[in-house]
Amino acid sequence: MSSPTDLLARLVGFPSVVGTPNGDIVGFIEGYLRDLGVPCHRIAGPEGDRWNLFATIGDPSVPGHILSGHVDVVPAGEAEWRADPFTLRTDGDRLIGRGACDMKGFVAAVLATVPDLLRMRLSSPIHIALSYDEEAGCRGVPHLIVALPDLCARPVGCFVGEPTGLVPVLAHKGKAALRLVAQGRSGHSSRPDLGVNAIHALLPALQAAAAQAVALQGGPQDARFAPPWSSLQIGTVGGGQAVNIIPDRAEASLEARAIHGVDPKAILEPVVDAAGGLEVEWLSFYPALALDRDHPLAALAEAASGHTALGAVSFGTEAGLYQAAGIPSIICGPGDIARAHRPEEYLTRPELEATGRMLRTLGERLSA
Repeated sequence: MSSPTDLLARLVGFPSVVGTPNGDIVGFIEGYLRDLGVPCHRIAGPEGDRWNLFATIGDPSVPGHILSGHVDVVPAGEAEWRADPFTLRTDGDRLIGRGACDMKGFVAAVLATVPDLLRMRLSSPIHIALSYDEEAGCRGVPHLIVALPDLCARPVGCFVGEPTGLVPVLAHKGKAALRLVAQGRSGHSSRPDLGVNAIHALLPALQAAAAQAVALQGGPQDARFAPPWSSLQIGTVGGGQAVNIIPDRAEASLEARAIHGVDPKAILEPVVDAAGGLEVEWLSFYPALALDRDHPLAALAEAASGHTALGAVSFGTEAGLYQAAGIPSIICGPGDIARAHRPEEYLTRPELEATGRMLRTLGERLSA
């Protein structure tokens, strides 16, 4: 058996950057679980070089609970890293490495707890669901969710282990993102009549986006969030080669974040309508999460974690997708989201140990 820290070191050692093949890390986890006698299933994505992984402890024909995590991480090219970001190192109680907090620490704690869970007489199973490309807008997990009816009885709850300080979180906003691409015709800037300016072609859609962003502030609001309204922003704009060349291509990326009850794709409809003949590519989508405070899953999460549930967080997770599939979901994992996606990302040893205690308590609560 490996300790949580040893497992975290192994997981961090795989540079499983979002959008790249993940066969090595999935193979390692699959081998670890199979050595413990836990059956595993790979669920491939359409990319052909990335997989989700699903494993069950207990009887899959009985409704159980999912422990959900993702094994991809954001890139680690920042100059502020003091050492190789894909080699776990310690500084006091800090365990430093890309993904240590978001969210390989949770995955390591889950894997380290499997031997304990196997010794328990679980009255309902505990499933381990690990996804790919969560950092690209939850692109991998939909393929896993579609496969669930062939893998197990419909789960009655899902714990998504994103960093919340082990405080259960009941809600988050939904998100949709798209890219607009304009094709023009190049030429000398002194003869604009002979070319087609691709940047100019983007302007009606960008103006619609800016107007929608303002309008949303006066729309439906949910005081649990900061800001309490749904939002829209233009994230990137690019195009052109030089000031004296008519740009023949330009593109912009936009995202909408929506409170519960608002469709994030619908927020972007005025932009799409204004796009005219532009190419519109949807990049990602996940719905908002909203779990009632009096739901049994909230009570179970509070009992396992020892913390009272928090109303909402502003960042998004895969929990909304599980909820949309009819699986009640809650967010609860170690660490602080403020450490994620930053140089010198870390999880502390006490946080990792506390996660193991929470998972063992969960197993005891689900035992006969």
